Amino acid sequence: MEACCYDSPVKLSVVIPALDEAERIEATILGALDSPAPTAPSTGSAIEVLVVDGGSQDQTRHLAEAAGARVLESAPGRARQLAAGAEASGGEAILFLHADTRLPRGWSAAVRRALGDPAVAGGAFHLEFDERSPTMRWIEGFVRVRIALWGLPYGDQAIFLRRRVLDAIGGVPQVPLMEDLDLVSRLKEHGRLVMLRERVTTSARRYREQGVVRTLIRHWVALSAWRLDIDRARLADWMGR
Repeated sequence: MEACCYDSPVKLSVVIPALDEAERIEATILGALDSPAPTAPSTGSAIEVLVVDGGSQDQTRHLAEAAGARVLESAPGRARQLAAGAEASGGEAILFLHADTRLPRGWSAAVRRALGDPAVAGGAFHLEFDERSPTMRWIEGFVRVRIALWGLPYGDQAIFLRRRVLDAIGGVPQVPLMEDLDLVSRLKEHGRLVMLRERVTTSARRYREQGVVRTLIRHWVALSAWRLDIDRARLADWMGR
């Protein structure tokens, strides 16, 4: 396997697919812009944030623009929205961010440090939930085991990669679901995947709304089906996607 041999990028693009995320989109964008602390040195590099809206009926688009993002419109579907954002972005590296996931302060410096190694094709962050209950902490541990065993971060862990790698793999995989695992799997064919020590904070709303046990079962069935290469359309129908 040949490693990627690109210089550390100067400009970062953050692509956020959104659908009716008015409650969360402003905070997500402000975290993505990664304003340094008053005493911190400037990185001297730009960050652009693109929100790709899939047809929101609330104030998502308006709030995203007011928060400093460039807003695009797309047919709904995370893979389609990610692809539209990546195509419109101008960064030498792209980070895909869920609308309900917050990046930590200093994330951009951490990404640039990682990509300073030419053997690194991309990476992701460790995960924590906004609900700090014992159950959510147990699930965080479960995620760490998945990463240790298979090296497969999910999309809510803010996957980033070099634009040239994304071009080399043919863009964001256009599948009904599990596009994040397809992306990571193909990314690793072009270099090393790194897991940053910094943590993103994602919403536990799916676990609250659908139930912890049911959500975990669905995740494990989806992961198993992906590993067994079961037809993605059938899997999407089963999951109601």
